[in-house]
Amino acid sequence: MSATAIRSRIAAAFDRMRRKGSVALVGWQTIGYPEIGSTERLVPALFEGGFDLFELGIPFSDPMADGATIQRSSQAALNNGTTPAHCLQAIRALRTQGLEAPLVFMSYFNTVLAMGLDRFAGEAAEAGLDGLTVPDLPPEEADELVQALDRVGIDPIFFAAPTSTDERLRALAARARGFVYCVSLTGVTGARASLSAELPDYLARVRKHTDLPLAVGFGISRPDHIASLRGHADGAIVGSEIINIMERTPAAEHARALRDFGASLREAAGPR
Repeated sequence: MSATAIRSRIAAAFDRMRRKGSVALVGWQTIGYPEIGSTERLVPALFEGGFDLFELGIPFSDPMADGATIQRSSQAALNNGTTPAHCLQAIRALRTQGLEAPLVFMSYFNTVLAMGLDRFAGEAAEAGLDGLTVPDLPPEEADELVQALDRVGIDPIFFAAPTSTDERLRALAARARGFVYCVSLTGVTGARASLSAELPDYLARVRKHTDLPLAVGFGISRPDHIASLRGHADGAIVGSEIINIMERTPAAEHARALRDFGASLREAAGPR
């Protein structure tokens, strides 16, 4: 597959939803949780429920941005023996199954660096990955990784935060592809009761620096959260609540529960 074809999946997904006046739904899975092979079964269920893109977490022992829920799932995945090789295989398996939705890795930089930037990028592109976000790598220090990803057509995706200065927003806008991950609050991931009233002003400030789609994450968990983003954000990233549902649901019912959850959010997000 060409670099252009890989790069176009994320843009095409957001363009399609924007034309419909809808918010793109980005779903999460921790690869290797609750067992190795679960991701390959549950991502299609989320897609059937109404999610449009997928962020797949490579489990890591010392996360910085993850709240307790994602940390528990990552530790369980590590206890299962999940490795970066398993994560790449999950991407290959999803593509072999015929899934065309955009797939994005979330990985801490140590995992990428240990494999080698060019090797990681090359193997991820061969597997069918579309984007990569590295929460502990500042954009000003990411040029070598951005170049490795650009060579194979994988979108580097950077975090903006309410505390980001205009200088930082200019730095990430110069390097970002695909979309900008707009952290909704100062803190770590985790489902929350409400979103900040200052979110629209913050998103408007980010838009001054980039034409890329803006996807909001951290704390997005309910249909009313999604509905409140319409007209302000292009996408909503839902992570911890998906893991919460899996934790309180028997494994045999995970696919059904995630399809139902996706359907409840899809109604709030707008037509697909």
